[in-house]
Amino acid sequence: MNVSQVEFQNMKEDIVKDMISRLMEERGLSMQDAFDKVYNSRLFEKLSDPKTGLYFQSSGYVYSYLLDELS
Repeated sequence: MNVSQVEFQNMKEDIVKDMISRLMEERGLSMQDAFDKVYNSRLFEKLSDPKTGLYFQSSGYVYSYLLDELS
C-alpha cells in the first residue's frame, strides 16, 4: 500500500510519541532520556525507512522491538 510522505511522517511520529510515553511511564525515564533512547536506536532507523513497513504496525508491537534492543 502506498502512502504519501506526509502520511508516513504522521504515522511514524505517532509511534515514536507512544514509545517515548511508554518509556517514561514504564521505565521511569525523563523525557530527554526517553527521546535519546528512541531516536538513537537501530529501531528508529528501521522505522524511518518506509520499505520496512513498520509504520503500519501498532505502537505496542514496535515498542516490543525497542525493548528487545534496549535489553
